Amino acid sequence: MKHHAYAPTPPLGWNSWDCYGATVTEDEVRGNAEYMADHLKAYGWEYVVVDIQWYEPGAVSDLYRPFVRLETDGYSRLIPAVNRFPSAEGGQGFKPLADYVHGLGLKFGIHIMRGIPRQAVHDNTPIKGTSATARDIAHTCSFCGWNTDMYGVDASKEGAQQYYNSLFELYAEWGVDYIKVDDIADSWLHGGTHLAEIELIRKAIDHAGRPMALSLSPGPAPVQHADFFEANANLWRMTDDFWDRWPLLLDMFDRCEKWEGRPKAGCWPDCDMLPLGRIGVRCSHPDRMTNFTKDEQLTMMTLWSIFRSPLMMGGEMRDNDAWTLSLLTNRDVLHMHRTSFGARRVSRHDNKVVWTAEGADGERYAALFNTGDDTADVSVSLSDLGLQDRVHAVELWSGQEAGPIANRLSRSIPPHGAALFKLTASE
Repeated sequence: MKHHAYAPTPPLGWNSWDCYGATVTEDEVRGNAEYMADHLKAYGWEYVVVDIQWYEPGAVSDLYRPFVRLETDGYSRLIPAVNRFPSAEGGQGFKPLADYVHGLGLKFGIHIMRGIPRQAVHDNTPIKGTSATARDIAHTCSFCGWNTDMYGVDASKEGAQQYYNSLFELYAEWGVDYIKVDDIADSWLHGGTHLAEIELIRKAIDHAGRPMALSLSPGPAPVQHADFFEANANLWRMTDDFWDRWPLLLDMFDRCEKWEGRPKAGCWPDCDMLPLGRIGVRCSHPDRMTNFTKDEQLTMMTLWSIFRSPLMMGGEMRDNDAWTLSLLTNRDVLHMHRTSFGARRVSRHDNKVVWTAEGADGERYAALFNTGDDTADVSVSLSDLGLQDRVHAVELWSGQEAGPIANRLSRSIPPHGAALFKLTASE
Protein backbone atom coordinates (compact mmCIF):
# COMPACT_ATOMS: atom_id res chain seq x y z
CA MET A 1 0.00 0.00 0.00
CA LYS A 2 1.36 3.40 -1.00
CA HIS A 3 1.04 5.00 2.42
CA HIS A 4 3.31 2.37 4.00
CA ALA A 5 6.20 4.11 2.24
CA TYR A 6 5.51 7.23 4.34
CA ALA A 7 6.91 5.49 7.46
CA PRO A 8 9.20 2.65 6.35
CA THR A 9 10.82 2.62 9.80
CA PRO A 10 9.27 3.56 13.15
CA PRO A 11 8.99 7.37 13.37
CA LEU A 12 11.31 9.21 15.75
CA GLY A 13 10.39 12.65 16.98
CA TRP A 14 9.18 15.09 19.62
CA ASN A 15 5.61 15.85 20.67
CA SER A 16 4.62 18.84 22.78
CA TRP A 17 1.94 17.15 24.93
CA ASP A 18 3.91 15.74 27.88
CA CYS A 19 5.53 19.06 28.67
CA TYR A 20 3.04 21.69 27.50
CA GLY A 21 -0.37 20.02 27.30
CA ALA A 22 -2.61 22.18 25.10
CA THR A 23 -0.57 25.37 25.58
CA VAL A 24 2.57 25.08 23.44
CA THR A 25 3.68 28.25 21.65
CA GLU A 26 5.53 28.87 18.42
CA ASP A 27 8.71 29.90 20.24
CA GLU A 28 8.70 26.63 22.20
CA VAL A 29 8.16 24.57 19.06
CA ARG A 30 10.97 26.39 17.28
CA GLY A 31 13.27 25.97 20.26
CA ASN A 32 12.70 22.23 20.47
CA ALA A 33 13.13 21.91 16.71
CA GLU A 34 16.47 23.69 16.96
CA TYR A 35 17.54 21.34 19.74
CA MET A 36 16.58 18.33 17.64
CA ALA A 37 18.49 19.65 14.65
CA ASP A 38 21.58 20.28 16.77
CA HIS A 39 21.59 17.15 18.94
CA LEU A 40 19.33 14.43 17.51
CA LYS A 41 18.94 14.78 13.76
CA ALA A 42 22.21 12.95 13.11
CA TYR A 43 20.75 9.94 14.94
CA GLY A 44 17.58 9.75 12.83
CA TRP A 45 15.21 11.92 14.87
CA GLU A 46 13.11 14.04 12.51
CA TYR A 47 9.49 14.80 13.50
CA VAL A 48 8.43 17.92 15.42
CA VAL A 49 4.75 17.55 16.36
CA VAL A 50 2.43 20.24 17.74
CA ASP A 51 -0.16 18.50 19.91
CA ILE A 52 -3.77 19.34 20.72
CA GLN A 53 -5.62 22.69 20.64
CA TRP A 54 -3.21 24.84 18.67
CA TYR A 55 -6.43 26.62 17.62
CA GLU A 56 -7.43 27.55 21.20
CA PRO A 57 -6.25 31.09 22.06
CA GLY A 58 -6.83 30.76 25.81
CA ALA A 59 -5.49 27.25 26.51
CA VAL A 60 -3.86 27.16 29.95
CA SER A 61 -2.86 23.54 30.66
CA ASP A 62 -3.77 19.97 29.71
CA LEU A 63 -7.24 20.64 31.16
CA TYR A 64 -9.44 21.80 28.30
CA ARG A 65 -11.71 24.82 28.63
CA PRO A 66 -15.17 23.55 27.60
CA PHE A 67 -17.25 25.10 24.83
CA VAL A 68 -14.95 28.07 24.14
CA ARG A 69 -14.66 29.80 20.79
CA LEU A 70 -11.90 28.40 18.61
CA GLU A 71 -10.03 29.86 15.64
CA THR A 72 -11.54 28.78 12.32
CA ASP A 73 -11.44 29.87 8.70
CA GLY A 74 -14.42 30.44 6.39
CA TYR A 75 -14.73 26.73 5.55
CA SER A 76 -15.32 25.19 9.00
CA ARG A 77 -11.60 24.38 9.43
CA LEU A 78 -9.54 25.04 12.55
CA ILE A 79 -6.54 27.32 12.13
CA PRO A 80 -3.67 28.26 14.50
CA ALA A 81 -4.31 30.83 17.22
CA VAL A 82 -2.15 33.79 16.22
CA ASN A 83 -1.53 34.90 19.82
CA ARG A 84 0.37 31.62 20.28
CA PHE A 85 1.63 31.16 16.71
CA PRO A 86 2.33 34.69 15.43
CA SER A 87 3.65 33.54 12.05
CA ALA A 88 0.12 32.29 11.25
CA GLU A 89 -1.05 35.92 10.96
CA GLY A 90 -2.76 36.85 7.71
CA GLY A 91 -4.16 33.39 6.98
CA GLN A 92 -0.75 31.75 6.59
CA GLY A 93 -1.62 28.95 8.99
CA PHE A 94 1.25 26.67 9.91
CA LYS A 95 3.14 27.16 6.65
CA PRO A 96 5.77 29.57 8.06
CA LEU A 97 6.41 27.30 11.05
CA ALA A 98 6.55 24.19 8.85
CA ASP A 99 8.94 25.99 6.51
CA TYR A 100 11.18 26.82 9.47
CA VAL A 101 11.20 23.20 10.65
CA HIS A 102 11.89 21.98 7.12
CA GLY A 103 14.74 24.48 6.88
CA LEU A 104 16.37 22.69 9.81
CA GLY A 105 16.24 19.43 7.87
CA LEU A 106 13.32 18.09 9.93
CA LYS A 107 9.64 17.22 9.39
CA PHE A 108 6.56 18.94 10.80
CA GLY A 109 3.49 17.35 12.35
CA ILE A 110 0.22 18.39 13.99
CA HIS A 111 -2.46 16.85 16.19
CA ILE A 112 -6.13 17.07 15.20
CA MET A 113 -9.34 15.80 16.73
CA ARG A 114 -11.70 13.58 14.77
CA GLY A 115 -14.69 15.40 13.33
CA ILE A 116 -15.84 18.95 12.67
CA PRO A 117 -15.81 21.88 15.15
CA ARG A 118 -19.00 22.15 17.17
CA GLN A 119 -19.01 25.91 16.68
CA ALA A 120 -18.96 25.39 12.90
CA VAL A 121 -22.01 23.17 13.24
CA HIS A 122 -23.80 25.64 15.49
CA ASP A 123 -22.90 28.50 13.10
CA ASN A 124 -23.70 26.29 10.10
CA THR A 125 -20.65 27.46 8.17
CA PRO A 126 -19.73 26.33 4.64
CA ILE A 127 -17.56 23.41 3.59
CA LYS A 128 -15.13 23.89 0.76
CA GLY A 129 -15.92 21.99 -2.45
CA THR A 130 -19.57 21.22 -1.71
CA SER A 131 -22.90 22.89 -1.15
CA ALA A 132 -23.27 20.92 2.08
CA THR A 133 -22.70 22.81 5.32
CA ALA A 134 -21.19 21.84 8.66
CA ARG A 135 -24.63 21.07 10.06
CA ASP A 136 -25.39 18.73 7.16
CA ILE A 137 -22.48 16.38 7.83
CA ALA A 138 -22.23 16.48 11.63
CA HIS A 139 -22.98 13.41 13.69
CA THR A 140 -24.08 15.28 16.80
CA CYS A 141 -24.51 12.13 18.85
CA SER A 142 -20.88 11.19 18.21
CA PHE A 143 -18.50 13.27 20.26
CA CYS A 144 -15.44 12.97 22.46
CA GLY A 145 -16.02 12.28 26.14
CA TRP A 146 -13.05 14.34 27.34
CA ASN A 147 -12.95 17.30 24.96
CA THR A 148 -15.79 19.52 23.72
CA ASP A 149 -14.22 20.88 20.53
CA MET A 150 -15.78 18.57 17.93
CA TYR A 151 -18.74 16.59 16.71
CA GLY A 152 -18.11 13.46 14.68
CA VAL A 153 -18.66 13.42 10.93
CA ASP A 154 -21.34 11.16 9.47
CA ALA A 155 -19.52 9.37 6.66
CA SER A 156 -22.77 8.56 4.89
CA LYS A 157 -23.64 12.23 4.33
CA GLU A 158 -22.97 14.16 1.13
CA GLY A 159 -20.13 16.53 1.88
CA ALA A 160 -18.40 14.35 4.48
CA GLN A 161 -15.54 13.32 2.20
CA GLN A 162 -15.27 16.85 0.79
CA TYR A 163 -14.87 18.19 4.34
CA TYR A 164 -11.98 15.86 5.12
CA ASN A 165 -10.52 16.49 1.66
CA SER A 166 -10.54 20.22 2.39
CA LEU A 167 -8.75 19.66 5.71
CA PHE A 168 -5.91 17.69 4.21
CA GLU A 169 -5.64 19.99 1.21
CA LEU A 170 -5.02 22.76 3.75
CA TYR A 171 -2.47 20.68 5.67
CA ALA A 172 -0.69 19.87 2.42
CA GLU A 173 -0.53 23.60 1.62
CA TRP A 174 0.98 24.18 5.07
CA GLY A 175 3.61 21.49 4.46
CA VAL A 176 2.50 19.03 7.14
CA ASP A 177 4.34 15.68 7.12
CA TYR A 178 2.69 13.89 10.05
CA ILE A 179 -0.89 13.87 11.33
CA LYS A 180 -1.90 12.56 14.74
CA VAL A 181 -5.68 12.08 14.78
CA ASP A 182 -7.23 11.75 18.23
CA ASP A 183 -10.52 10.32 19.56
CA ILE A 184 -10.56 7.79 16.72
CA ALA A 185 -8.65 4.55 17.37
CA ASP A 186 -9.66 3.54 20.87
CA SER A 187 -11.83 0.69 22.05
CA TRP A 188 -15.07 0.97 24.03
CA LEU A 189 -13.28 2.91 26.78
CA HIS A 190 -13.63 6.14 24.78
CA GLY A 191 -16.65 5.44 22.61
CA GLY A 192 -15.41 2.93 20.07
CA THR A 193 -13.19 2.80 17.03
CA HIS A 194 -14.44 5.14 14.32
CA LEU A 195 -13.64 3.07 11.26
CA ALA A 196 -15.71 5.12 8.79
CA GLU A 197 -13.92 8.36 9.68
CA ILE A 198 -10.54 6.63 9.46
CA GLU A 199 -11.44 5.66 5.89
CA LEU A 200 -12.48 9.23 5.11
CA ILE A 201 -9.11 10.45 6.39
CA ARG A 202 -7.17 7.84 4.42
CA LYS A 203 -8.93 8.91 1.21
CA ALA A 204 -8.37 12.58 2.05
CA ILE A 205 -4.62 12.13 2.51
CA ASP A 206 -4.43 10.22 -0.76
CA HIS A 207 -6.47 12.98 -2.43
CA ALA A 208 -4.18 15.70 -1.09
CA GLY A 209 -1.20 14.09 -2.78
CA ARG A 210 1.34 14.91 -0.05
CA PRO A 211 3.04 12.11 1.90
CA MET A 212 1.71 12.46 5.44
CA ALA A 213 2.29 9.74 8.03
CA LEU A 214 -0.99 8.97 9.80
CA SER A 215 -1.05 8.25 13.54
CA LEU A 216 -4.26 7.16 15.30
CA SER A 217 -4.99 7.83 18.99
CA PRO A 218 -5.75 7.15 21.74
CA GLY A 219 -5.73 3.51 22.72
CA PRO A 220 -6.12 0.77 23.38
CA ALA A 221 -6.68 0.15 19.68
CA PRO A 222 -8.54 -3.16 19.32
CA VAL A 223 -6.33 -5.96 18.02
CA GLN A 224 -9.24 -7.36 16.01
CA HIS A 225 -8.96 -4.30 13.74
CA ALA A 226 -5.23 -4.78 13.09
CA ASP A 227 -5.65 -5.47 9.38
CA PHE A 228 -7.87 -2.40 9.02
CA PHE A 229 -5.32 -0.19 10.78
CA GLU A 230 -2.56 -1.49 8.51
CA ALA A 231 -4.68 -0.77 5.44
CA ASN A 232 -5.37 2.83 6.47
CA ALA A 233 -2.73 4.19 8.86
CA ASN A 234 0.97 4.11 9.70
CA LEU A 235 0.82 3.91 13.49
CA TRP A 236 -1.85 3.42 16.13
CA ARG A 237 -1.81 3.55 19.87
CA MET A 238 -1.90 0.34 21.92
CA THR A 239 -2.61 2.25 25.13
CA ASP A 240 -4.32 5.24 26.63
CA ASP A 241 -1.99 8.13 27.56
CA PHE A 242 1.24 6.73 28.95
CA TRP A 243 2.86 8.54 31.86
CA ASP A 244 5.86 8.05 34.15
CA ARG A 245 4.28 5.52 36.50
CA TRP A 246 5.70 2.03 36.93
CA PRO A 247 2.33 0.18 36.75
CA LEU A 248 1.76 1.64 33.28
CA LEU A 249 5.20 0.51 32.14
CA LEU A 250 4.67 -2.95 33.60
CA ASP A 251 1.35 -3.18 31.75
CA MET A 252 3.10 -2.43 28.46
CA PHE A 253 4.72 -5.87 28.48
CA ASP A 254 1.25 -7.40 28.07
CA ARG A 255 0.32 -4.93 25.35
CA CYS A 256 3.48 -5.62 23.35
CA GLU A 257 2.87 -9.34 23.60
CA LYS A 258 -0.71 -8.84 22.35
CA TRP A 259 0.58 -7.00 19.25
CA GLU A 260 3.56 -9.30 18.71
CA GLY A 261 4.27 -9.92 15.03
CA ARG A 262 2.47 -6.81 13.78
CA PRO A 263 5.27 -4.20 13.54
CA LYS A 264 6.56 -3.99 9.97
CA ALA A 265 7.45 -1.40 7.35
CA GLY A 266 4.78 1.29 7.36
CA CYS A 267 2.74 -0.35 10.16
CA TRP A 268 3.68 0.45 13.75
CA PRO A 269 1.68 -0.39 16.89
CA ASP A 270 2.51 2.54 19.16
CA CYS A 271 3.45 2.39 22.87
CA ASP A 272 2.90 6.17 23.11
CA MET A 273 5.26 8.99 23.99
CA LEU A 274 8.40 8.72 26.08
CA PRO A 275 7.88 10.75 29.29
CA LEU A 276 11.59 11.48 29.63
CA GLY A 277 13.44 14.50 30.91
CA ARG A 278 11.42 17.53 32.03
CA ILE A 279 7.67 17.03 31.69
CA GLY A 280 4.50 18.66 33.06
CA VAL A 281 5.84 22.16 32.47
CA ARG A 282 2.35 23.65 31.99
CA CYS A 283 0.06 20.79 32.89
CA SER A 284 -2.14 19.65 35.75
CA HIS A 285 0.66 17.19 36.46
CA PRO A 286 3.46 18.91 38.41
CA ASP A 287 6.45 20.36 36.59
CA ARG A 288 9.15 17.74 37.15
CA MET A 289 11.88 15.61 35.79
CA THR A 290 10.45 12.18 34.96
CA ASN A 291 9.41 10.04 37.91
CA PHE A 292 10.95 6.98 36.28
CA THR A 293 14.20 5.81 37.85
CA LYS A 294 17.16 5.40 35.52
CA ASP A 295 16.58 1.64 35.50
CA GLU A 296 12.92 2.15 34.60
CA GLN A 297 13.95 4.51 31.82
CA LEU A 298 16.25 1.80 30.46
CA THR A 299 13.39 -0.70 30.66
CA MET A 300 11.09 1.63 28.74
CA MET A 301 13.64 2.43 26.05
CA THR A 302 14.62 -1.23 25.70
CA LEU A 303 11.04 -2.51 25.37
CA TRP A 304 9.96 0.27 22.97
CA SER A 305 13.09 -0.29 20.85
CA ILE A 306 13.11 -4.08 20.54
CA PHE A 307 9.34 -4.10 19.90
CA ARG A 308 9.91 -1.31 17.35
CA SER A 309 7.37 1.15 18.66
CA PRO A 310 7.60 4.69 17.32
CA LEU A 311 9.77 6.82 19.61
CA MET A 312 8.25 10.21 20.43
CA MET A 313 10.12 12.20 23.06
CA GLY A 314 7.63 13.97 25.33
CA GLY A 315 9.88 16.18 27.45
CA GLU A 316 11.16 19.72 27.00
CA MET A 317 14.31 18.77 25.13
CA ARG A 318 16.21 21.96 25.88
CA ASP A 319 16.29 20.86 29.54
CA ASN A 320 17.72 17.41 28.79
CA ASP A 321 20.59 16.30 31.00
CA ALA A 322 23.43 14.14 29.71
CA TRP A 323 21.68 10.95 30.83
CA THR A 324 18.46 11.72 28.97
CA LEU A 325 20.36 12.67 25.83
CA SER A 326 22.35 9.42 26.03
CA LEU A 327 19.12 7.40 25.94
CA LEU A 328 18.13 9.09 22.69
CA THR A 329 21.50 8.88 20.93
CA ASN A 330 22.70 5.31 21.42
CA ARG A 331 23.54 4.39 17.82
CA ASP A 332 23.57 0.63 18.43
CA VAL A 333 20.10 0.64 20.04
CA LEU A 334 18.73 2.91 17.32
CA HIS A 335 20.21 0.63 14.65
CA MET A 336 18.34 -2.31 16.21
CA HIS A 337 15.17 -0.22 16.37
CA ARG A 338 15.49 0.75 12.71
CA THR A 339 16.57 -2.56 11.12
CA SER A 340 15.61 -5.54 13.30
CA PHE A 341 12.59 -7.77 12.74
CA GLY A 342 10.66 -10.66 14.24
CA ALA A 343 10.52 -9.33 17.80
CA ARG A 344 8.92 -11.84 20.14
CA ARG A 345 8.64 -12.64 23.80
CA VAL A 346 10.80 -15.65 24.63
CA SER A 347 9.78 -16.19 28.23
CA ARG A 348 8.11 -14.64 31.25
CA HIS A 349 8.55 -16.33 34.59
CA ASP A 350 7.57 -14.44 37.72
CA ASN A 351 9.38 -11.11 37.39
CA LYS A 352 11.85 -12.22 34.72
CA VAL A 353 11.05 -11.38 31.09
CA VAL A 354 13.06 -12.05 27.92
CA TRP A 355 12.44 -10.66 24.43
CA THR A 356 14.44 -11.29 21.28
CA ALA A 357 14.64 -10.00 17.71
CA GLU A 358 16.66 -10.79 14.61
CA GLY A 359 19.12 -8.41 13.01
CA ALA A 360 19.50 -7.57 9.35
CA ASP A 361 23.05 -8.99 9.24
CA GLY A 362 22.36 -12.25 11.04
CA GLU A 363 22.84 -10.97 14.57
CA ARG A 364 20.37 -11.63 17.37
CA TYR A 365 19.21 -9.26 20.05
CA ALA A 366 18.19 -10.31 23.54
CA ALA A 367 16.49 -8.03 26.05
CA LEU A 368 16.51 -9.19 29.67
CA PHE A 369 14.06 -7.50 32.05
CA ASN A 370 13.57 -7.69 35.82
CA THR A 371 10.13 -6.35 36.68
CA GLY A 372 10.47 -7.24 40.36
CA ASP A 373 11.42 -5.08 43.33
CA ASP A 374 14.67 -6.90 44.11
CA THR A 375 17.80 -7.56 42.08
CA ALA A 376 17.49 -10.83 40.15
CA ASP A 377 19.49 -13.02 37.79
CA VAL A 378 17.73 -13.20 34.42
CA SER A 379 18.91 -15.76 31.88
CA VAL A 380 17.94 -17.40 28.61
CA SER A 381 19.31 -20.38 26.72
CA LEU A 382 20.90 -19.66 23.37
CA SER A 383 18.71 -22.31 21.78
CA ASP A 384 15.61 -20.37 22.84
CA LEU A 385 17.05 -17.43 20.94
CA GLY A 386 17.47 -19.55 17.82
CA LEU A 387 21.23 -19.89 18.32
CA GLN A 388 23.26 -23.08 18.58
CA ASP A 389 26.92 -22.10 18.71
CA ARG A 390 28.98 -19.96 21.02
CA VAL A 391 28.32 -16.27 20.58
CA HIS A 392 29.97 -12.96 21.30
CA ALA A 393 27.79 -10.64 23.39
CA VAL A 394 27.81 -6.87 23.81
CA GLU A 395 25.46 -5.05 26.18
CA LEU A 396 24.31 -2.11 24.08
CA TRP A 397 23.46 0.47 26.73
CA SER A 398 26.81 0.20 28.49
CA GLY A 399 28.91 -0.94 25.54
CA GLN A 400 30.42 -3.65 27.73
CA GLU A 401 31.50 -6.87 26.07
CA ALA A 402 30.35 -10.04 27.79
CA GLY A 403 32.88 -12.28 26.03
CA PRO A 404 32.13 -15.62 24.38
CA ILE A 405 28.86 -17.10 25.64
CA ALA A 406 28.01 -20.80 25.53
CA ASN A 407 24.63 -22.34 26.31
CA ARG A 408 23.08 -19.48 28.32
CA LEU A 409 23.09 -15.71 28.45
CA SER A 410 22.72 -14.42 32.00
CA ARG A 411 22.90 -11.07 33.77
CA SER A 412 22.13 -9.72 37.23
CA ILE A 413 19.47 -7.07 36.67
CA PRO A 414 18.52 -4.38 39.21
CA PRO A 415 14.87 -3.84 40.21
CA HIS A 416 12.70 -2.59 37.33
CA GLY A 417 15.80 -2.72 35.14
CA ALA A 418 16.89 -4.15 31.81
CA ALA A 419 19.90 -5.20 29.78
CA LEU A 420 20.02 -5.34 26.00
CA PHE A 421 22.49 -7.58 24.17
CA LYS A 422 23.65 -7.92 20.61
CA LEU A 423 24.77 -11.49 19.91
CA THR A 424 27.02 -12.42 17.01
CA ALA A 425 28.89 -15.58 16.02
CA SER A 426 31.99 -16.10 18.15
CA GLU A 427 35.22 -16.62 16.20
